[in-house]
Amino acid sequence: MYAVRGFLSLLARLMIAAIFLMSAVAGKIMNFGGTVERMAAEGVPSPTILLGGAIAFLIIGSLSIVLGFWGRFGAFLLLAFLVAATYYFHDFWKLPPDTAPERMQMEVISFLKNLSLMGAMLFLIANGTGPWSLDNRGGVAAGESAPTDDE
Repeated sequence: MYAVRGFLSLLARLMIAAIFLMSAVAGKIMNFGGTVERMAAEGVPSPTILLGGAIAFLIIGSLSIVLGFWGRFGAFLLLAFLVAATYYFHDFWKLPPDTAPERMQMEVISFLKNLSLMGAMLFLIANGTGPWSLDNRGGVAAGESAPTDDE
């Protein structure tokens, strides 16, 4: 059973990190100038500097979670990114009353998606990265019993 938990923990970490790594590389690094312009239009202060920081948070946080090395810290970096990105880019409450219903719906969905990802980060911060992570090498994940021969 320990091997199953280890495999599922690793798979979950890979799945969680995928959106953040893709966002950093394909969305932000490959379109740095366009992203800076969009950030400025949304009222983000010092967008060039903050975009560099966001990219660092996304890459370091993602790799930290995938490897399970300082996983709680990585989850905290991604949580901080999510809070800021959600506030500036999915602020549906600031849309004018005559906004098209489809746009309002997309912003609410994006807000809720980010909210669920924030929940995943809080879960990782609270529980760690689980078995098969570098944080748990040479030992057993917190709150678990050591694997037995039949596991």
